[in-house]
Amino acid sequence: EKNDHGLPYNPFKSICMPRPIAWVSSLSVDGVPNLAPFSQFTNLSYDPPMIVLSISDQPDRRYKDTVRNLNDTREFVINMATYELRDQVEMTSQMVDPGVDEAKMAGLEMIPSRLVKPKRIARSPVAMECRFHSMLTVPGRKGPHHLLVGAVVGVHIADEVIKDGKIDIAK
Repeated sequence: EKNDHGLPYNPFKSICMPRPIAWVSSLSVDGVPNLAPFSQFTNLSYDPPMIVLSISDQPDRRYKDTVRNLNDTREFVINMATYELRDQVEMTSQMVDPGVDEAKMAGLEMIPSRLVKPKRIARSPVAMECRFHSMLTVPGRKGPHHLLVGAVVGVHIADEVIKDGKIDIAK
């Protein structure tokens, strides 16, 4: 709690590994696309399939676009962030105006989802279409963290990453 570990970086972020990136595509109420990566993400349950992500507020204590979009439109897509897409992931992590389409900015092709309105990343080998379920807000020293729970309603897996009926993470 005191952050007095004496290390140059907070070790807590490295304790739970691996820590996948939730690359979330969403839409504003006006239909403006948003794409942003978040490193606090995991599956919550498998029956039914649910995910949870934690998103802090902006430095000025306003909701980030993703939090606002999920609350307002109740749909989103989790796109797998791969090593090959690392430059685009980093590019989409920038704080930009809400009207900026981060996917276009990063040169990513977006393709239609089947069950939700937000599009998914064409080059992402796995994508989960989700409907917003609930949000819990917990306090933080620099502002609140919003735990957003989503029900997974559809999954897309590229054929080339399936081996023996399972996802081959190395691929």
